[in-house]
Amino acid sequence: MTANDSATATNASLASGQQLVVGDSAPDFALPAGAGATSIAAAKGQAVIVYFYPKDDTPGCTKEACGFQDNLPHFDSSHTLVIGVSRDDEASHAKFSKKFSLTFPLAADIDGQICQAYGTWVEKSMYGKTYMGVERATFLIDPDGKIAAIWRNVKVDGHVQEVLAKARQLRQADAA
Repeated sequence: MTANDSATATNASLASGQQLVVGDSAPDFALPAGAGATSIAAAKGQAVIVYFYPKDDTPGCTKEACGFQDNLPHFDSSHTLVIGVSRDDEASHAKFSKKFSLTFPLAADIDGQICQAYGTWVEKSMYGKTYMGVERATFLIDPDGKIAAIWRNVKVDGHVQEVLAKARQLRQADAA
């Protein structure tokens, strides 16, 4: 399945105003990330954290990315892959990853189809002006490709620890 096929199928269901909910199949994607591409299907039986963030190298996005990086060994031991997604291009992701020594994939959703598929391309407002932008949101996807948890309008402080706790719960439930 290509990113376009996945986004098109999901966009059809979202066109009716439905947002993804826990238990839904996670839209798969194949997006450029580093030297190759990343996808949910590539996780091969692992849980996946897909977190959406507005922009590389901004204070909140940097704090969130560094939080995931600092806890990556814990996610690894919970058999959970972390993928960051924004609409920044590959060059921006490479610079951001290098600057902060990020070792997990940052996927470049340049055309915004995956943000649309996950319902994270939303209307925002600042100083009385409205505009479209990426909502900070995180999805925990179980090894079967189903959405196990969703965090929307994420506040960065404490978020990574909350996601890690849920990933550990999921791992324990799968092991039982």
